[in-house]
Amino acid sequence: MEKESKIYVSGHRGMAGSAIVRELKKQGYSNLVTRTHEQLDLTRQNDVEEFFMSERPEYVFHAAGKVGGIIANETFPADFLYENMMMGMNIIHASFRNGCKKLEFLGSSCIYPRMAAQPIKEKELLSSELEKTNEAYALAKISSLKYCEYLNRQYHTDFISLMPANLYGPNDNYNPQKSHVLPAMLRRFHEAKINGSKSVTCWGDGSALREFLYVGDLAELCVFLMNHYSGNETVNAGTGKEVTIKELAQLAAKTAGYQGEILWDYTKPNGTPRKLLDVSKAASLGWVYKTELEDGIQAAYEDFLKNHAVG
Repeated sequence: MEKESKIYVSGHRGMAGSAIVRELKKQGYSNLVTRTHEQLDLTRQNDVEEFFMSERPEYVFHAAGKVGGIIANETFPADFLYENMMMGMNIIHASFRNGCKKLEFLGSSCIYPRMAAQPIKEKELLSSELEKTNEAYALAKISSLKYCEYLNRQYHTDFISLMPANLYGPNDNYNPQKSHVLPAMLRRFHEAKINGSKSVTCWGDGSALREFLYVGDLAELCVFLMNHYSGNETVNAGTGKEVTIKELAQLAAKTAGYQGEILWDYTKPNGTPRKLLDVSKAASLGWVYKTELEDGIQAAYEDFLKNHAVG
């Protein structure tokens, strides 16, 4: 990308999209194009086509998506499949139709099979059954990833994809019914501290293992790959480190200053038992993460206090 290249970032008000915008500006890219959901509904093909014909972006970062934790994914699978599928297909197709030089699609590590060999290599995609609790979301992301691959093969486009581990950081979603595990914990422990609650109950038994990537590190990798990587195979984005959900809860409670008891509801699902990405491919390209989990959670909590906390 040139510094004056016209760049479209979808989902620029979300956690990943806003981080990409910040990183682009930090690196001197100034010709950025964005649209809010009110200005452009990405699930409407005609509207997306008209936008691309009018703006003609040269580079596209597709970071928009309908996201949520286990509760949301289990409750609204049809919505997750439809909205993410339509957004991905519309943006990728419009980028192709309007001669976009390069597109980068952001997916999620949930695209990989539930029982994939650990740490998960990019080649594990579609090797066995998906995790049922987020199958709809995963299928939508896999479809967009594959569409990029098929366009590259058939029409020689330069469309790439990136699959991050669990993201966290500034501008996260703290909605109690829609948030992912870490922001949900930070909010619950913060509110428990404010309300003087003696205990907080978390889902599952705390044994599931998860990997977390600070969104600022992801944004740096997104810009790096746009400038330095082309290929059909996706690229994993993570730290190569994992923690149990129980350890994560203890760290989140410590960060929020909550000193009560942490209880576990064993009747609730754990999700995928383990989900650690093999990040050797990104490392071989010259990228490694910078932000350790404890430091990142502190930054996330400070953002929560500033922009999301009530009381």
